[in-house]
Amino acid sequence: MKITILGCGTSTGVPIIGCKCAICRSADKKNYRTRSSLLIQTEIDGEQKNLLIDTSTDLRTQALRESLNKIDAVLYTHSHADHIHGIDDLRAFNMHQEGTIPCFGSARTVAHILKSFNYIFSTEYNQSWTPNLCATAVDGPFIAVGVEVTPINIFHGNATIYGYRIGDVAYLTDCSALPEESIKKLQGLKLLILGALRHKPHPTHMTVEEAVEASSLLNPERTVLTHLGHVLDYASENEVLPDGVELAFDGLSVEL
Repeated sequence: MKITILGCGTSTGVPIIGCKCAICRSADKKNYRTRSSLLIQTEIDGEQKNLLIDTSTDLRTQALRESLNKIDAVLYTHSHADHIHGIDDLRAFNMHQEGTIPCFGSARTVAHILKSFNYIFSTEYNQSWTPNLCATAVDGPFIAVGVEVTPINIFHGNATIYGYRIGDVAYLTDCSALPEESIKKLQGLKLLILGALRHKPHPTHMTVEEAVEASSLLNPERTVLTHLGHVLDYASENEVLPDGVELAFDGLSVEL
């Protein structure tokens, strides 16, 4: 299994438009962060399957950077704009592959997507070039194109959204806290990818310190922090993070 961080930035991306802070003007390419998204590539019956988690606003840029030309399924964490507004770019994948791309998420997320992108899913429209997708609400473990996927409830402020566990990997972006029942589902991980916005407390995201504490609780072999804001410098933060915990960067790949 290969896991690639397509984007590790918060909703604004880094650099932020108009910002002149040191990190937004940094020459370190690892401080350049597109909106958060993840690619999981695994082999099923001798065929590679590509699972995308969230269609970020920067999907086109990410796909071109990674030479990505096939998406077999999409898993949605929640319906905030930075996680879904790249959905129209899926039509380019439809051009290169046969059939419908299945999309999965919670009932609330799927309902929002169906409403917000009605032109994709409604039979009332007759546009010549729209994504060929089907959206399915899931509320427990399911199979996506032959891959076993377990949704993990996580708190995003007052909202409950999905993280996902696939094998020994868990992706928990936009997380502010973990329900007790989800902690039990996250034991024995080889790789934990966890959101950590900044050091200053935030009502809907973990701080770096809170994410490190959660990592200590879950005790995975490796933790990568994602959904990073423009106050976190890649090099200096990694110097002080505990062993086994690191900041993500766009294009980071891990093979398990």
